[in-house]
Amino acid sequence: MATINEYYPQVVLHPCETLNEKLGEMRMSRKEFALRTGKPEKTIIAVLKGESSITPEMAVMFENITKIPAHFWLNKQARYNEYKARLKRKTDIEQAKEWTRCFPYPEMVKNNWVPPTRKTEEKTINLFEYFAISTCNAWSRLYMDSKLKVAAYASLKHTLEPHAISAWLRQGEIQAEKIEAPVYNKKEFNNVLYKIKNIMAKHPDNFFKRLQKLCLQAGVKVFYTPKLSKVPVSGSTRWIKNAPVIQLTARYKQNDRFWFTFFHEAGHILLHGKKYISIEGINFYEADPKKEQQAHNFAEKWTFSKEQEEEVIKVAPLDRTDIITFANKFNTHPAMIIGRLQHKKLIPYSVGREFIEPVDLSGN
Repeated sequence: MATINEYYPQVVLHPCETLNEKLGEMRMSRKEFALRTGKPEKTIIAVLKGESSITPEMAVMFENITKIPAHFWLNKQARYNEYKARLKRKTDIEQAKEWTRCFPYPEMVKNNWVPPTRKTEEKTINLFEYFAISTCNAWSRLYMDSKLKVAAYASLKHTLEPHAISAWLRQGEIQAEKIEAPVYNKKEFNNVLYKIKNIMAKHPDNFFKRLQKLCLQAGVKVFYTPKLSKVPVSGSTRWIKNAPVIQLTARYKQNDRFWFTFFHEAGHILLHGKKYISIEGINFYEADPKKEQQAHNFAEKWTFSKEQEEEVIKVAPLDRTDIITFANKFNTHPAMIIGRLQHKKLIPYSVGREFIEPVDLSGN
C-alpha cells in the first residue's frame, strides 16, 4: 500500500521563479535570453511565465547561459510537476468521497482485502490501490460501462450493489494472479471432471483441495472468495489473462448447492469459451439466459441427471436405504438427490437433512 502519511511540501514554485531571478541578476532581458537560447521568443516567454515546462534540451541551453547546471533546472521542473500532479490527485480523492462510501469497507477490512482506517481519504486511496485504478471514473469505465469490452470485465450497471460486487470480483483477480497454472487443456479438464464426480460422491474432508488440484492439472484455477453480505453470489467464471477461473463462495454452506454451482461454472468453461462471463446469483446486463440454462443442464448431468431423477421418483416414497442405493448406483452423493427433490417440492425440506453435508471453505 502507498505511504499515506509521507511528507509533501504544501507549495512548490515553478522553476521560472528562479530563472527570472537569475536573469535579473544578469541584467538580461527576456528577449535577449530567448535570442541566446536560439528558441522562439514565444516558447521562452511561456517558460518564464510558468506556463510551460523546461525540457532537457532547454536545461542544457540554460546551463550555457546562466552557468547553472542543467540537472538543477530539471530537478526543479520535476519537483514542480510532481507537486502539480499531487494537487490533481488530492482533487481526485476529494471527488471520490461518495464513491468510497458505497463500498462495504468494514467487511473488506475483515477479509484482509484493504487496511483498516476510519478516514475517508485513506479509504479512497486504499480502494484506488485495491482496484489498481487512478480515479473513481476509471472504476466506472471498468465495471459500469456496458460498451467497454475488456477481458474479465462485464457491466454491473444494472445490478443492485455494483460496488460490492466489483470488490468481490476484484478479489478474484488478485487471487487468480497468485496461482501458477499450466496452459488450459479442454480435453484434460473434461477428463478430470470424472475424478471430481467421484470426489463429489464421497465428499471427503479434503474435497476442496483435491478439487483445486485436479482442475489446476487442466489449467483451470479454482478458489474460494468469502461472500460479502450485499453480494448474493454463489460463483463466477471468467478468463483472466488467458486462464479460466472459477471463483466460489460456498454461499449456502451445504454440499448439494456447492457441487451444483461448481459443475455449473465448469459448464461455462467447456461450453461457452473465453468471452462469456458468469456471475451466478446476480442479474447483470450481459448475462445470457440461454447460456445459463445450458450450464444448468450441464450441472444436472454431472450431479443428478433428469433421467436418474425420473427413475428415483418412480420408486417414491423413498426411505433412507433407497436414497443410499440410488446414490451408489448413480455415483453421486445422497445430498444431490435430496436437494433436487426438495427443490422441486417433491419432499419437504425437513426430510433427508441428515444426508446434507456442511461446507465451510473459510480455512482454504
